[in-house]
This record gives sequence, structure tokens and C-alpha cells, in this order.
Amino acid sequence: MSFRHVEAFRTVMLAGSMTEAARRLHTSQPQVSRLIAQLEAITGLMLFDRHGSRLSPTVEAERFHHEVERACVGLASLEAAAADIRLFGAGRLSVAAMPRLAGGLLARSVARFKHENPGVMVSLHAGDEGTVYKWIAEGSCDAGLTMLYGAEQPGVQAEPVLSLDCVAVLPRGHRLARQAVLGPADLDGEPFIASPVGNPLRVQIDAVLDTAGIRRPVAAEAGLGSAVCALVAAGLGISLMNPLAAYEEAKVSPIEIRRFAPALPVVFALVFPPLRPPGRLVAAFSACARAVLLSELAVLQPDPAGSR
Repeated sequence: MSFRHVEAFRTVMLAGSMTEAARRLHTSQPQVSRLIAQLEAITGLMLFDRHGSRLSPTVEAERFHHEVERACVGLASLEAAAADIRLFGAGRLSVAAMPRLAGGLLARSVARFKHENPGVMVSLHAGDEGTVYKWIAEGSCDAGLTMLYGAEQPGVQAEPVLSLDCVAVLPRGHRLARQAVLGPADLDGEPFIASPVGNPLRVQIDAVLDTAGIRRPVAAEAGLGSAVCALVAAGLGISLMNPLAAYEEAKVSPIEIRRFAPALPVVFALVFPPLRPPGRLVAAFSACARAVLLSELAVLQPDPAGSR
């Protein structure tokens, strides 16, 4: 039994005649008659009573047609499933980032992705830097958004999107705010709000300032950009940090932002599990996230006049 036999039988049952079935199938009436005769021989069933040019389905034909329709419903469901997969309708995506990125850039990337792929279920997870990398490295999350300082993070695949320079943050009205650009010498002897020991940004800052022989009494340590800026705003010291956190906190905290040279680059990157080629869902999300990052981060670099 072939699909052509079943198709001919089903069409005859629906059309009520060999002639109409032939028209619907874009073939000849004799060809349809041959297919029906072959199907009767294959199944051993008398499917139609013939009265001249008229056909009447038998009881066996009615029962067989019921089974054919059930099979066609199953085939239609397979076609719908294929369409869902093709359009990401049956997909799930799990993404992660640190809290500031998760609640901002990552959330807006997810919103853009959902607008283009409404049938995909997206799970968004927020955690500290080490936890995010652990989720990605283990494959618990399909993609992540992070900031890289210096060396690449081992255990994940990184796709750099945009590199910006860290900025100096000072209490409002600080004497150094009169300068458009600060350098290591300007920090000499200034109370400093530092990242925790071992933090990649701390390592990068220490290397630059140690090379320049700069003394920087550490007044406090903080891992979150909001906490750093709160301590700076309270007058406990100055700091160097990524521009995203600095400019977002400047909207609500009395701080000043200035360029710093030499450059301390921070790379905003997408990260993926190792040794796993990106699927269509991940590739589509990556394109959305990249577009959001490029459009929103490009404006964060302070202007040369230090007017921001």
C-alpha cells in the first residue's frame, strides 16, 4: 500500500465520484480507478459498490476511511510540529547574566527576541559572576551576557560585542572633577573604593596603578557597581569602574564621571557553553542581543570634554 493508494481512496470518499476525485488530484479518472482497484486487492476489502457510473462506499470502506482520517490527523500534527520547530514555536531558551545586566540589557534583548519569536519560552536567570559562568560552562544556560576584563574567562565560549573603557567616578564637587581626563598620578594618595581582591577589574586596575607607583589607600571594597557608587557618593573615596554601571548610577547618585587614561577596557560579550555549536534559537537570540548592546552601549563612552 502506498500513499498514492490512500490519497486516491480518501479523495474518492470526500468527492463522491471517481471523476471529481480525478479532477481534485489533477489526474485521469482511469488512473484513480486503477488505484482504487489495486487498494482493494491489497487490503482484500470491497470498498465500493458500483452501480453503472455511480459508486457507493461499503461498510468496510466507511470503517477504513475512519482509520485513514485518523492517520491524516496524525500526519497533520507532524506537519504542525515541523512548522513550530521551524518557527521556534516548540523551543525553550535559558539565558543568564549578573543582576545589572540581567535587569537591563539582557531583559531588553529577551524582549526583542520574544517580539520576533513569540512562541519561544525564555527563562532569564541572574547570579553573581562566578555563578553565571558556572551555569554557562555546565550547559545549564544556553547563553549569557557578561563583561570581560583582560583575559578571557576559561570554560566558556566568548563572543565579544563591544569594548568600552572604564571611567573614574568621584563625589560631586570633588576637586579632580575640574579635569576632563584623569590619570594614575591624579589618584596618588586618594582614598579608593576597590573591587574585591581577585576580581578581574581589581587585577587590571592594580597592574596599571602599581606600574605607575601610585599609592591608593583602600577605603572600602564592594563588588556591585551600585554599592561602589553609593560609597563614592558618600565621600568615602573615588573609584574606577565600567561605564554602564557608572552612568546608570549617576542618574540617582551625586557622583561625577570622568575619562581615565591609560584605557582600562571592558568587553561586553555573549558567552556560550563550550564545545556546543549554537542552534537556531541561540543564533537568533545572539543577533537580537548584539543589536541591543550595540545600540545602547555606544553612547556610554564619555565625551572628550568631560561634559557628562
